Parts: sequence; C-alpha cells; structure tokens
Amino acid sequence: MSPFKAYLIKEVDGKTQADFVVMDEEQLDPGEVTIRVAYSSVNYKDALAATGAGRIIRRFPCVGGIDLSGIVASSTNSRFKPGDQVIATSFDIGVAHHGGYAEYARVPADWVVPLPAGLSLLEAMALGTAGFTAALGIVRMEENGLAPGKGPVIVNGATGGVGGLSVDMLSKLGYKVTALTSKEAEFDYLKRLGAAEVMFRSALDLSRIRPLDKPLWAGAVDNLGGDVLAWTASTMKQGGTIASIGMAAAGSFNSTVMPFILRGVCLLGIDSGYIGEPYRSRVWKRLGDDLRPRRLLEMTHRIGFDELPGIFQNFLKGSARGRVVVELAGA
Repeated sequence: MSPFKAYLIKEVDGKTQADFVVMDEEQLDPGEVTIRVAYSSVNYKDALAATGAGRIIRRFPCVGGIDLSGIVASSTNSRFKPGDQVIATSFDIGVAHHGGYAEYARVPADWVVPLPAGLSLLEAMALGTAGFTAALGIVRMEENGLAPGKGPVIVNGATGGVGGLSVDMLSKLGYKVTALTSKEAEFDYLKRLGAAEVMFRSALDLSRIRPLDKPLWAGAVDNLGGDVLAWTASTMKQGGTIASIGMAAAGSFNSTVMPFILRGVCLLGIDSGYIGEPYRSRVWKRLGDDLRPRRLLEMTHRIGFDELPGIFQNFLKGSARGRVVVELAGA
C-alpha cells in the first residue's frame, strides 16, 4: 500500500485543528478489515468534530469521517475477502478510531456490513449514518405498532439529512407525512420528497405548550429536541410513537407525563451508533429495498476530497440541505 491522503484532526494548545496529511499503512488503527475508501459523507457530527465546535473527538489525533464505503483491500476475517464492496459507519469511526476521510481505513470486522443489493457505494454514502438512523427510527416505530392506517406522521428538522430521508422513506411506505421546517424557501423541495403537507415552525407558539393538545400525529420523527419535541408529545394521538433522533434545537426536553400516561404515547430513543448484528444488516437490507429513498440522489451533493474543509460551516450554521457525499476514489 502506497502512502495515502487523509484528513487528520488533532489538538494543538488545547484547540482543535484539522488538515490534510500523508499517512502510511502502519499508522492505521487495528482491525481485521482494510478498506480502500471510495466515498464518505458529511454529517453534523463530522462538522462538530472537525471544527472543535463540539467535544466529539475522544482521541487525538484522529482521521475524521464517521461513514465510509469502499472495497476490501485485505482481510483476516473469513466473512470478508479482497474485492468485496462494504460499508462501515458509526461505532467509534471518526471519533476514537481513524475514519472515512482517508483513502484507506482499517476497522474491526464487526463494524463492517456487506453492501446490500440495490445500492451502489455512492448511494450507500448518500444514505450513510443519516439514512441508517432514519431507517432505524422507522423500523423501531413499526415494531411499536406504527402503520400507515394509524394516521399522519410528522417529521421535524425536515430539510436536514435525517429529516429529508425520513420524509422520503415514510411517504414511499404510504404514510401521510407532514414536514416541519423553519425554512420557508424549502417548501417545494419538501413536497418533491413526498411531504403531503409542509408546516412552518413560525406558525407554532412554543411559549405556551399545553400538557395535552389536539391529537394530530400517529408517529413523529424528532430531530430537534427542546420545545418542538415537547409540543410534538402534546399533539400525539392515542398510542402514538415518537422516534427521538437528534437535538439540533436543544438537548433539553421540558414536558409532562400526561401524553405518556393518558394517551399511551411512546418515546423511543434511536441510537444508531452501537446497533450490532444481525439487526444492523437487516436495516441496511431494507435501505436497499422498500426503504430506499426515491429522491436519494436529488437530495445529495457530491464534493471532491479537497473541498471537504469548506463544507463544515454550512452544517454549523444550519444552512446545509440534504446529504453531502465526499468522493475519495469513486468506484
């Protein structure tokens, strides 16, 4: 293996710094599977890690990128052989283990998933952790009894990666989806993704949230937390289910127990980081099948590796839309 390019995050005088470096095979972290990386992606978590805006990195130095797809270069695990197309996301990748922002990565075999039928390596990263998380939230809500016949579903933070993918997936499955957003200019975009209705956050009075409000939703995908989650809980139908996925607005949640004990509402915590096998592969299999978004590439922006540092501020400022795929070697 020749020396290769990587985007390394380090700490200098207590401050986070990141830049392109040249690494060699001996600098890769331990693992059974070495992958020639074709694509990675950019998530909000990646932006926090690379800029130091959030205390995400648990070990310095660390190659960033919590997602990667590529081709197995070598393997000491019998499940994978050179030439296999694979995905690796979550776990410690990009935060405590060298990640996907490098032309090569080495990871434990338990973190690797074979590329599902129905997806290319590019499409797998257009999904990435955001797509896996959205799908996991839907699967968990289905297991809790959610079905299209139960009533409408609301998705907040709908223009983000998880939000947009959730709108597309749920509408494809037959749900009537309301997309909640603060970005009024994205009305047409959300309708194209499959939203039956688009609701603007400016229409909500979050200063006066009732313990129980008019029941509206059978299901909800919450990417925001805070007062929006409190309002969502108060407007759930009897037996409704909420997938709690993110905290883009706030990490706090000020509510009462009334939606949960009087309407039987369930709040499901969705942690995509450490879901193991065989559950992880089952969710990815569905992402190549019935949960494969219809507008996946429309909501995806591709950038070259050299363009990576310039994209993070879009995520921190909340101006990013959809998904960003980083092309390292292609396929």
